[in-house]
Amino acid sequence: METLTSILGAINGVVWGPLMLILLLGVGLYLQIGLKLMPIRKLGIGFKLMWQGRDVKPKSAPGEKAPEKASDSGEISPFNALMTALSATIGTGNIAGVATAIALGGPGAVFWMWITALVGMATKFAEAVLAVRYRETDSTGYHVGGPMFYIKNGLGKKWLWLGGLFSFFGAIAAFGIGNTVQSNSVADAMDATFGVPHWLTGIIIMVLAGAVILGGIKRIAKVAGKLVPIMGIAYVIAGLLVLMVNASQIGDAFGLIFYYAFNPIAAAGGFAGAAVMAAIRFGVARGIFSNEAGLGSAPIAHAAAKTKNPVRQGLIAMLGTFIDTIIVCTITALVILTSTVWIEGEAGASLTALSFDAALPGFGNQIVAVALAVFAFTTILGWSFYGEKCCQFLFGTRSIMLYRVLFVLAIPLGAIAQLGFIWLMADTFNALMAIPNLIALALLSPVVFKLTKDYFAGKEVLPGEALDHDK
Repeated sequence: METLTSILGAINGVVWGPLMLILLLGVGLYLQIGLKLMPIRKLGIGFKLMWQGRDVKPKSAPGEKAPEKASDSGEISPFNALMTALSATIGTGNIAGVATAIALGGPGAVFWMWITALVGMATKFAEAVLAVRYRETDSTGYHVGGPMFYIKNGLGKKWLWLGGLFSFFGAIAAFGIGNTVQSNSVADAMDATFGVPHWLTGIIIMVLAGAVILGGIKRIAKVAGKLVPIMGIAYVIAGLLVLMVNASQIGDAFGLIFYYAFNPIAAAGGFAGAAVMAAIRFGVARGIFSNEAGLGSAPIAHAAAKTKNPVRQGLIAMLGTFIDTIIVCTITALVILTSTVWIEGEAGASLTALSFDAALPGFGNQIVAVALAVFAFTTILGWSFYGEKCCQFLFGTRSIMLYRVLFVLAIPLGAIAQLGFIWLMADTFNALMAIPNLIALALLSPVVFKLTKDYFAGKEVLPGEALDHDK
């Protein structure tokens, strides 16, 4: 295990080095500029389309194009596609990931999480546009898409190896970021808060997740469409209650974030201190871990949406990054920074739980434990779909059920495994997934710019429905 940890650690140091940070932020910034800041300017339209897409009715708001019709191709509504993507992004990254970023990079890491989100909105928009534009229909009649398909169909067969590389990393990464990390974090929280043994938590999650995952994307989307909004809103309300209690400290918290984004922070109490590079590295890394912009995971869900317009789904998809990081992660960060617990050397989910408990004694840590459990559960559901589609691309439709079974069986193993190694593995494969996807986004950016321009000019924008997978 030590040898494997050392190897992964060495790879992690390279893939999360300066080159990756430049690639992630650079591609996102390039897309944001190329789109003339459209994802930020059209945020309101995105929310309107999301609301219209929660049920598939041919009804439109004044001045807006008609939303999707019930006859549109796809398996799930545009709203549920976003909820499925959000189910995979709103997870331990919003609770443990934010806390880890602050514990290792200082308050300044939060600023770099925000920057990652703002440029990441353009990245997520582009991913969804290309996913719907280049999606295919598999042998079972379901729509499949994502980076591997826009690499294959957008860049051509000579780039097929790059799509295969993404799928290989994605299929493995799903067991890390989308499975074992989640069950491990929940098991830790349940043990610390309620005294539930790790193995029991693992088995309970396995049974519940298995009942949903084995039913495929429609069942996953149905559960995510209900759980994600309820738990997300409940967590934000709990966070706002804490901030009401700590209202006098909010200004100071923002001051810490902006000051230490550009200045090193000295050691204090149990906090070891952090350089500016650490703030950038952990802010970007945990930001990506949380909102997954650039990873190429979310477009796999958006490709299954009932839509015939890639740009419309892109406008809905970009909300995932905004909701995840600008809203949910910011709430967590402010709760932590308006308390003094972060200076004492705590890290991970326990730092967030102690920060909540400091303002809401007696039940603050229980709020975090329950939120973590639900967020992690939905993340497992979303990533099971991502992983199976990567596996399907590599080995065909017949491999799906085997992948689902293996994915479910891995849940209890993650609950009892060593947390440090699991986080390292998840972090490493996240970066490895991002590289092929970011290359494809940069090369296909002219397609994104053209389709977006055509859409806002009132021209018809069609997806790649004629393509047929498995032929």
